[in-house]
Amino acid sequence: MADGGRYRRRRHAALAITPDAITRKPHQPHFQSRDYNQLNGDVQRWFEPMEDAVADSPMMQRLLRGATLCFEGAGERDVAAHWHVELHQFRIETTAQTPGRPTPEGMHRDGVDWVLVMLIDRLNAAEGVTEIQIAGRPEIDRFTLAVPGDAVLLDDHRVMHGVTAIRPIDAEMPAYRDVFVATWRAESSG
Repeated sequence: MADGGRYRRRRHAALAITPDAITRKPHQPHFQSRDYNQLNGDVQRWFEPMEDAVADSPMMQRLLRGATLCFEGAGERDVAAHWHVELHQFRIETTAQTPGRPTPEGMHRDGVDWVLVMLIDRLNAAEGVTEIQIAGRPEIDRFTLAVPGDAVLLDDHRVMHGVTAIRPIDAEMPAYRDVFVATWRAESSG
C-alpha cells in the first residue's frame, strides 16, 4: 500500500461477461487513475491471481450472472452489454496496534459502471462500517455487512462508498474481514 500499510491481502481476476458466456481473461494488472484513487492511483498493481476453483465455481458463475442481469435491468441500455468485470478477494487484517483499513483511500468511486461488495467472513473484527453517499445528497448512509452473504450493489456513477477501519474485539486473538468485490465496466460489443 502507498501508505506503507501491510494490513490488506488481495487476489484478482478479470473476466469478460456477454449474454452468452463468462470467460476468464489472461491475468492482468488492476489499474485506477488518481481521479478515483488518490492513494494508489496511476499505478499498474499486480496481485496474485484468484484461484480457478473460486472464479470458475458454479456459485460464482450464478452470482456474476445474477448481478449482471440486475445491473442491466437497472441501466439505461435496451440490450445486454459486453462487460469487463474485475474480481477482487480482500482480507483486511487488524491488531491492537494497527487498525485494518478496508478503504484507505476514503470515500471514493471506483471508475466503473457498477460495483458489488459481499461479505465473506468476519473474525473478531469490530467496526468496518460501510458508508455510502449518493451524488447530490449531503447525508451519508451507514450500515455494517455483518453476516456472510450480506451485500451491497452500487451505481458507481452516482454513489461514493467507503468502509471504516476494523479493530480486534479481543486484542489477543487474530482479527480480519474478508470481502469479495466485483466491478462491471461496459465494453463495446463490436
